[in-house]
Amino acid sequence: MKVAIVVLDDVQALDVAGPLDVFAEANTFLPEHQKYEVFLVGNEAGTVTCSNGMQLTVPHGYTDFDTPFDLLLVAGGPRLPDVQPQPEFLKWLQDQAGGASRFGSVCNGAFVLAHAGLLDGKEVTTHWADASRLADEFPQASVQPDRIFIRDGRLFTSAGVTAGIDLCLSLVAEDWGHELAVRAAKRLVVYIQREGGQSQYSPYVGVRKDQDPIVGKVLRYVTEHITEALSIEQLASAVSVSRRTFSRLFAKYAKVTPSAFVEQVRVDTARKLLEETDAPLKTVAFNCGFHSATHMRATFFRRLNVTPRQYRQRFRGTAGKQWTSGDVEEQVETAELELVD
Repeated sequence: MKVAIVVLDDVQALDVAGPLDVFAEANTFLPEHQKYEVFLVGNEAGTVTCSNGMQLTVPHGYTDFDTPFDLLLVAGGPRLPDVQPQPEFLKWLQDQAGGASRFGSVCNGAFVLAHAGLLDGKEVTTHWADASRLADEFPQASVQPDRIFIRDGRLFTSAGVTAGIDLCLSLVAEDWGHELAVRAAKRLVVYIQREGGQSQYSPYVGVRKDQDPIVGKVLRYVTEHITEALSIEQLASAVSVSRRTFSRLFAKYAKVTPSAFVEQVRVDTARKLLEETDAPLKTVAFNCGFHSATHMRATFFRRLNVTPRQYRQRFRGTAGKQWTSGDVEEQVETAELELVD
C-alpha cells in the first residue's frame, strides 16, 4: 500500500514521525507484499527544516508523482495556517485526493486541504488552537473542535501533534483489523483509543481581542461570583445594560449563550483546582458553583468526555500523595456514581 506524507517547511516533527512509526510498527507484523510503502513528499526534493530545528530529508517533490497514492496525508506545522500554497501544488493535491482510496491531514495540515477545496461540505477537525480560524476562513467546512480525529467518507482529519498517531492506528485497524492495531499501539506504548476529546487539553476560557469588552467584564464577574447561582438578569445588571442588549451583544461576540459561558467558566475553574490541589471532589464542586459532585461529574463528562477523577489522574496524578480517609471516601463515592451512570 503506497502512502504519501506531504511535508512542507516548518512542519511539526511529530506530525511526520508519529504516522511513520505507526506504519513502521504495523509493517513488522505484515508479510512483505502487504507492507506499507511510505513516501515523504515536499514541494521539491531536498531538506526541510522542522519547527523544532530538526532537518528532514525529503526524497521526492510532488511533481515526481502522477498516479494517485492509496493514502495521502498532509502533515501540519505552527506556521501552516498562514501559508498560501501555489496553484500548481493545489491542483496536484486535488488530483491525488480524487484518485486516492483515502486522504486527510494531521493537525493543521487541514488548512492545506481547505485551500484545495477538499474540506467543503465535510466534517473535519484540527488542533484546538486553530479550529476557530479554520471555521472562520473556510465556512463551508463543518469544523468539530473537540474531536481527536474524524472520518467523513474518504477524508480523515485529526487534532494536533500526537493525534496523528491515533488517526494512523485507526487506519491500520481498518486495513488489517483491530488486533494488529493494538499490537502496534503496544509497541509504541500508546493507547489504541484515548478517552475524551481535545477540549481537556485546551487552555481555560479567555477573551479574544475581537470580542466586545462586555464579554471580558462578564468573565471577571462570573469568576468573582463563581459560587453563586448566576442569572442572565444578574449578568446584565453587572455590566449595566438591559437584558435584551446583553443577550444580543453576548451572542454576537462570545458565540455562546450566557448559561453555556458560565458553565464553561465553572468547568475551567474546577479543572484548575483539580490540577493544582488535592481537594475532595465535593469541595471542588462547591467552590465552583456546581450543585453537587454528581452535577460536576455530569457536566465534565458532557463537555470533556472524562470524569473529574479521570481528569485529575491525567493532569495531576497521585505519585507521592498521602492518602486520607476523606480521599478514600471520595473514591468510593465516585465509583458509586459511575455505577449509577
